[in-house]
Amino acid sequence: MLPLLAPSKSPSPSSPSPSSSLSPRPPPTPLLLPPPPQRRPATPVSVNQVVISKQAPKIPNFHTDKVAKESIFVQVQPRRTNPLVWCGAIVCLIFSLVLILFGIATLIVYLVVKPKTPLFDTPNASLTAIYFDTPEYFNGDFTFLANFSNPNRKIDIRFEYLDIELYFADRLISTQFLQPFTQRPKETRLEAVHLISSLVYLPQNHAVALRTQVQSNRVNYNIRGTFKVKASLGMIHFTYWLHSRCQLQMTGPPTGALVARSCRTKR
Repeated sequence: MLPLLAPSKSPSPSSPSPSSSLSPRPPPTPLLLPPPPQRRPATPVSVNQVVISKQAPKIPNFHTDKVAKESIFVQVQPRRTNPLVWCGAIVCLIFSLVLILFGIATLIVYLVVKPKTPLFDTPNASLTAIYFDTPEYFNGDFTFLANFSNPNRKIDIRFEYLDIELYFADRLISTQFLQPFTQRPKETRLEAVHLISSLVYLPQNHAVALRTQVQSNRVNYNIRGTFKVKASLGMIHFTYWLHSRCQLQMTGPPTGALVARSCRTKR
């Protein structure tokens, strides 16, 4: 058997050791705290300024971009053009070229030939009768010589439609249609036109004006001509309308003669 050891007595805290009573205690170590964070002075922001926060740069994902590009290349595939589309495009191209060439040829012909407008004139006229059956209905007999001229040197002219009207002031008192005819270059044609007015109504003011002109031995008539003309140069043909206006001053019937005239023709 082992002998029992008596427990040793620890020194009591109340009883200080001789050494501790002689040496003074060191002062407690002060705790070191981290310095407070420094605050930057706040920059004043104007009301009109816009503050944009910086974002972290986006790191490209090469794998994702590669997959997206491959999917795009797979989706977009060239398709074969329908042959009908090619045929339509070729036909349109040929038609456009034909129109362009035709326009150029027409311009060249116009500049070389320099087509002129046919002329209409009245070199002579006679007024044989004007009388009234009633105060507002009158009868008249008027004849004039129509002169048609083709001033072109290389173009043939054909008058396909000819309508001639006789007016007193703005009132139609007679009309006459002529037969179609053809004119060679530099050719002139004279045509006698006989216009008869039978029981033509005139308003009272026009009737009074006509009586006054007959008494003063100066009667004013207006001739209006409407013509459809076809011009030919070889295989080229084009059609247009002409409008002629002539103002005539006649002496009184029954021996009314042409005193003055003024004619113009335009398209």
